[in-house]
Amino acid sequence: MAKPVLVIGNKNYSSWSMRPWLALRHLGIGFDEVRIPLYGEGSSEEIRKYSPSGKVPVYIDGGVRVWDSIAILEFLAEKHPSLWPADAGARAHARSVCAEMHSGFAALRSTLPMNARAGDRWVELGGDAVGDAERVLEIWETCRGEHGKAGPWLFGSFTAADAMYAPVVLRFHTYGIEAGGLSKGYMETVLSDEHVLEWISGAEQEEEVIEKFEKGIY
Repeated sequence: MAKPVLVIGNKNYSSWSMRPWLALRHLGIGFDEVRIPLYGEGSSEEIRKYSPSGKVPVYIDGGVRVWDSIAILEFLAEKHPSLWPADAGARAHARSVCAEMHSGFAALRSTLPMNARAGDRWVELGGDAVGDAERVLEIWETCRGEHGKAGPWLFGSFTAADAMYAPVVLRFHTYGIEAGGLSKGYMETVLSDEHVLEWISGAEQEEEVIEKFEKGIY
């Protein structure tokens, strides 16, 4: 039987690609990776061979094609329920913070563009980005405080919520956004995770440079 396929963009820049990739690694699901560098010549046409939306990531499992990170995570959770917390209340909380990440934090994204291989990029947050960063830290504190006592992740063991927020940890680390308390410990958990380190290693091996992400603008 052929392995599922995950179509992703650059590991250095594509935070949305990182999310289902990380979930698949933690679930121990073998898959073939198709990496299509973003914004390159012919990249849009190549992505559309796999993705009806023209965007990555896309997950292909037999005759099933799923696009958009959160849809892929929900699809995986149907076969692997551990991707959501077992407790109904915790599960509702996890889904809520995942939806919040999926639909919000625009100012934070534009101020701190994803760049997994960069280091020591200190940025002074301003305007709405400050509120976004404070809200992320509040989410981490609340999840760890209320549901994370059984392990080091947001809800104890690794869940879809960690897949959604791991790229934000990389952004905070890259740009020197400080965290304290339970949030600091959570960042340490993510940054020491073997699969996160594998993703970063892959990013460091890429040669493509997308100027608008390097300059910190969209």
